[in-house]
Amino acid sequence: MSAMAHSEHALVRCTCRLLNQSGHGPFHGVSLSQYDILSELGTTMRRREFILLFGGAAAWPLAVRAQQPERMRRIGVLLPSAADDPEYQARMKAFSERLAQLGWVEGRNIQIEKRWGAGDPERTRKFAAELVALAPDVILAPGSSSTGPLLQATSTIPIVFATIPDPVAAGYVESLSRPGGNATGFASFEYSIGGKWLELLKEIAPGVTRVAVIRDNTTPAGVGQVSAVQTAAASLHVELTVINFRTPGELEKAVAAFARPASGLIIAQGAPVVHRKLIIALAEKHRLPTLYPARLFVTSGGLISYGPHRVEQYRSAAGYVDRILKGEKPADLPVQAPTKYELTINLKTAKALGLGVAPALLARADEVIE
Repeated sequence: MSAMAHSEHALVRCTCRLLNQSGHGPFHGVSLSQYDILSELGTTMRRREFILLFGGAAAWPLAVRAQQPERMRRIGVLLPSAADDPEYQARMKAFSERLAQLGWVEGRNIQIEKRWGAGDPERTRKFAAELVALAPDVILAPGSSSTGPLLQATSTIPIVFATIPDPVAAGYVESLSRPGGNATGFASFEYSIGGKWLELLKEIAPGVTRVAVIRDNTTPAGVGQVSAVQTAAASLHVELTVINFRTPGELEKAVAAFARPASGLIIAQGAPVVHRKLIIALAEKHRLPTLYPARLFVTSGGLISYGPHRVEQYRSAAGYVDRILKGEKPADLPVQAPTKYELTINLKTAKALGLGVAPALLARADEVIE
């Protein structure tokens, strides 16, 4: 017999004995004082058994509270692409997987509200206001095209950005070490990478003497990288042009006007990935060797890319979301630089452009697409 069962049996036994001693049977409804019962109980039960009996009853409310479901937290996500974009699906998969590793599982203790801007600034602004109205605990903003509209819509809801070239110049944070407001996250580049872009373009296409740097003038992204390319151009004997565009039509006209033999392109971070199909098509049409800032351009047919590992940065962003959900403030979380870069080369595109890629360059590549 267990200690609890033994204690219950002893309590019943001593109570019945007290009733019989008073001359009343158990069915006469005579009420005895707690003092009488406990006095008798003390002679038949050990103190430990008594504590087990009544302490177990006291623990019932604690057990009930422990079974209460976890509080559901809400995470907003404002993405710049269409919902069927495989690149952003892969990034969100990495984000969700990392959250799960940190204990945040969708449907159990978090709800993720996604909105897809599909490259439309007006649509993005509308969805930014819509997400803010839902009052989520935190919002993930992949880049400048999402972060800007969100910060216009709220100055209180925490925002974590995954890939922004220069959040200080954009006005999103006060400084990298002390963001100071309601936004923080991960920078996508250091300024010096612009010089590296030009070096790689010259390495894969040595005959290039004219280069246009392309960036979207509707976002502040990419300004620092353009300056770095300009600084490196003189030492590499390259004539440099900057193409700022606002619409796809403007971009098409500008590239057509620039294109001529011995020319190439560098796509700065400010050229949104939602325009990647158009940019790749223009480079192919005008036979322009082009360097891109992210792998997804090369997997879509571009020549060469060098930039941070974007999927890895979404995993890192999940870490900041976790810390904010646990009570930390964006103002106290420093903006972090990328820790992992990747070089990707498309040999099929190189062959179509008549370029022979040096073995030394291929050896340095993280991925070669054949």
